[in-house]
Amino acid sequence: MNKTQKLFFYVFFDILSAALTWIIFFIYRKYNVDHSVFEHFTTSVLQDSKFYVGLIALPIYWIFLHVFIGAYTNPFKKSRLRELEITLLATFFGTLIFFFIFILDDIVNTPFDYIKYFCILIFLQFFLTYIPRVLITTITINRINSGKIGFNTLVIGSDVIALNIYQNIIKQTPYVQKYILGYIQLPEEHDEAIAEKLPCLGTLANVTAIIKEHQIKELIIAIQNGKRKFIETIITSISDNRDLTLKIIPQSQDYLIGNVKISAILQEPLISVSTKDLPVWQYVIKRFMDISLSVFAIILLIPLYLFCAIGVKLSSKGSIFYLQERIGLNGKPFHIIKFRSMVADAEKGVPQLSSKDDPRITKFGQFMRKTRLDETPQFVNVLLGNMSLVGPRPERQYYIDQILKVAPHYKLLLTVKPGMTSWGQVKFGYAENIDEMVERLKWDILYLDNMSLQTDIKILIYTALIVLKGTGK
Repeated sequence: MNKTQKLFFYVFFDILSAALTWIIFFIYRKYNVDHSVFEHFTTSVLQDSKFYVGLIALPIYWIFLHVFIGAYTNPFKKSRLRELEITLLATFFGTLIFFFIFILDDIVNTPFDYIKYFCILIFLQFFLTYIPRVLITTITINRINSGKIGFNTLVIGSDVIALNIYQNIIKQTPYVQKYILGYIQLPEEHDEAIAEKLPCLGTLANVTAIIKEHQIKELIIAIQNGKRKFIETIITSISDNRDLTLKIIPQSQDYLIGNVKISAILQEPLISVSTKDLPVWQYVIKRFMDISLSVFAIILLIPLYLFCAIGVKLSSKGSIFYLQERIGLNGKPFHIIKFRSMVADAEKGVPQLSSKDDPRITKFGQFMRKTRLDETPQFVNVLLGNMSLVGPRPERQYYIDQILKVAPHYKLLLTVKPGMTSWGQVKFGYAENIDEMVERLKWDILYLDNMSLQTDIKILIYTALIVLKGTGK
């Protein structure tokens, strides 16, 4: 059973549960007002247009809500406890919203009926949704544990460490053996013992092609402490593969600081590394914030835009705005919009980074850079969808190529939409050379690992303070 089929079962039973909940609840509401409802069931229920409207609208409403909170992500990686948590969360808030929009105008005998309606609705929706879900999840877990469902796995490492990890895994869960397809040989590392157990599928240089060719779903990095520098290369090369599960053998300090977390007692202790993605509901809210705050800011800043336009025009000859090609999400180029802070034609030939005392920057440009006013036209980029309010600052391809030579993990920044402001911009400011770009990079990587609406709001607040105080670099 593939991912699409598994999702079909979850969605199908969620639709069925929502429809059944509505049918039972609708009949109960009728019965609560008129106990003789079953005597004229056809006219009272089956000929009521609201019954059919709810029968169509409610399943659509609940499916939308489940998608919104991410209930259908990773159907093969679900746990019963997580299923309970997410179903309770969706049911409570979904019922609350639905109740206040559609039920509060009902005809009731007493005000207490509203409480009774709410409790019955949430009870029906939760149990009729959770029971099929937990059954599907349990069946999936049992099939995985029995080896009927598995994930093609690749071991990265070719010494005794990799061999020991492989042997420990198949000793505890023998069925996994048929899904571990082979190993990747590391530079200057090879042990004939592992070659007797597993086929060598290639080297680290062609790991991306191997993953694609063999449809690898899980990657086990079995590397000694002295060679953990290769982990950076591996993570960077697979950054575009969102469906890949990455597991790393822990070091002693990882046990002490609590990095090693497993869900089954007999599993080999490994650190799971996954790409940090915002839940659907946070992504929707983030985009809503981008649009609403950008529209508000553009309207609010009209006087400042006029002030900056006049200041730029009077400070030097040339255009008011400056367009420059930057690299955005998934490596797609776009033109960033800024107020011109340098003299016209300041950059000819090879791209040049600006510095604190750069003679190309006008006096008015220095002021705009301190207060970030030169960046404010980028609210238009946000509205166009090229950028977000918060995200790693976009760079030019010329500098990206140089950064990748010393920091290949920069490629990870291209997996998210760039922003007007960033953690790196707040903590470090403008970079004047490649070394400073690399130094600022650690803050942007930290943002990728901590992406949330809360983090975005904090960065926006600190950015506002920098603008108000004029302390930007």
